[in-house]
Amino acid sequence: MKYTDKPLAQVVISLCKEAQIQHIVISPGSRNAPLTLGFVNDPFFKIYSIVDERCAGFFALGIAQQLQKPVALVCTSGSALLNYYPAISEAYYSHVPLVVISADRPADFIDIGDGQTIRQANVYATHIGFSANLLDCEDVLDKQFSKNISLIREAMHNSSEKMLPVHINVPLEEPLYGLTDKRIDIAPQKTKEFVPKPAAISEITLLAKLWNQSPKKMILVGTLAPNSIDRKWIEKLAVDSSVIVLTETISNLHHPNFINSIDKLIAPLNAEELEKLKPDLLITIGGMIVSKKIKAFLRTYKPKSHWHIGKHEAYDTYFCLKGQIKCNPNEFLKIFLDDIKSQPIEYQLSWLAIREKHARKHQTFLNQIPFSDFKVFDTILASIPDNCLLQLSNSSTIRYAQLFDVNPSLQVFCNRGTSGIDGSTSTSVGAAVVCDRQTVFVSGDLSFFYDSNALWNNYIPKSFRIIVINNQGGGIFRILPGYEETANFKTYFETSHNLTAKQLCEMYGFEYTKADEMDNLNCELHQFYERSDKPKLLEIFTPRLINDKILKEYFNFIK
Repeated sequence: MKYTDKPLAQVVISLCKEAQIQHIVISPGSRNAPLTLGFVNDPFFKIYSIVDERCAGFFALGIAQQLQKPVALVCTSGSALLNYYPAISEAYYSHVPLVVISADRPADFIDIGDGQTIRQANVYATHIGFSANLLDCEDVLDKQFSKNISLIREAMHNSSEKMLPVHINVPLEEPLYGLTDKRIDIAPQKTKEFVPKPAAISEITLLAKLWNQSPKKMILVGTLAPNSIDRKWIEKLAVDSSVIVLTETISNLHHPNFINSIDKLIAPLNAEELEKLKPDLLITIGGMIVSKKIKAFLRTYKPKSHWHIGKHEAYDTYFCLKGQIKCNPNEFLKIFLDDIKSQPIEYQLSWLAIREKHARKHQTFLNQIPFSDFKVFDTILASIPDNCLLQLSNSSTIRYAQLFDVNPSLQVFCNRGTSGIDGSTSTSVGAAVVCDRQTVFVSGDLSFFYDSNALWNNYIPKSFRIIVINNQGGGIFRILPGYEETANFKTYFETSHNLTAKQLCEMYGFEYTKADEMDNLNCELHQFYERSDKPKLLEIFTPRLINDKILKEYFNFIK
């Protein structure tokens, strides 16, 4: 096997292998040629070539999201690694392990006017788990070279153990394309047996005591990977009448006694009802919360105490955080549920009854409205086959999805770390590449067109499906508070347009279909998920000027 003749690049590659980082996403360039040649020549690695670094970053994020293991990104010097930054920030807040390996000029070439050169060291400083700024040293016997090895290993460890993105900056001097038969041997790392840190029993006991003293308990579940909590703990929580469990679409947690559409529950309530809903104790599990209504409610009707359960950083989202138990939620519930007592209070039953009342009105409303975003989301979410991977874009898409019952056999994901529209399509493509389920991506038009380079990708499975709801602009800006129809609104907020995905599909080899009313939508969906020789895209055109009005009418109707 041939190896790069750059010792530092060769060591980076060897240590990726040592860390069992198998998936490598490379963006073409010259300065990173030693890294590229080394990875490509080693059959251990699965290599992907993605030209657009921004898309490459989110593509890698989609792979790592599904595997829950580090994925490496490799790029050339200069602005290339800055294009990873949106994906890095999303990975940081969503706890997705990415390893960015950026090629750089030697230190003497920085800030002297050399081409494709920026200050790369610590470039992600505020959104990274660890920065390994390697020293410009190719002498394997030098102490500095040994220090480089330690820095690389520390970066790998931080990524896998803390589930965070890390950055390894590799200075490489020309010539860059040389190969050798000589492999650099690295002394194996002395491995310590990993012993998981036990849950803080004293803190769990304290929280159990607080739980038993609190008549009304609310458990709010944010972003959570599928199958994070055992069914037996779900069942035990579900039968406690003093507890209500609120889940979101991307919590991947389901039970008939859990309330899975938070906005549908809260939006119609008056001040007296909101006071009754106010919990004494709030426990949060999982990542970021989508619902703005639950955030506003809990900030106004503050519980006496808020505790967060999870290994990663707890955020004081509701300004009443009292503590955190840093352990896996399933491990927590296993211990916690043995120490708590059920209380004879009908907190859960009363709110389940209100949920059912709102659900009936929800269906009545659906039956009487015209073709619109609201009606389309109901139709497409009901159409997705069992056991699919459902990826959702941000803004209107994830918020509409929160209003409907989603098939519990689906696994649902959305980039809610930073909630940007910038890489949703690329993330879904990366996820589809390594997932054994059919992947369905649902997106708004602006999010889709913004990330259209995601389709410039040679790895998209034939079973991949995209549904684009095209309402000719950023429809969410008509929904948000403060919206006012002005001369500048269409251009600077809504960004109205007449674009269609048809030409993109022709260019990138997608089978394209469209719908603009219920009959042909149902007809297209009937065959949309079937086997095909190409991935498919369905573009649904909805009327731009009525969607916001229908959504506002909805929340008034279900009161």
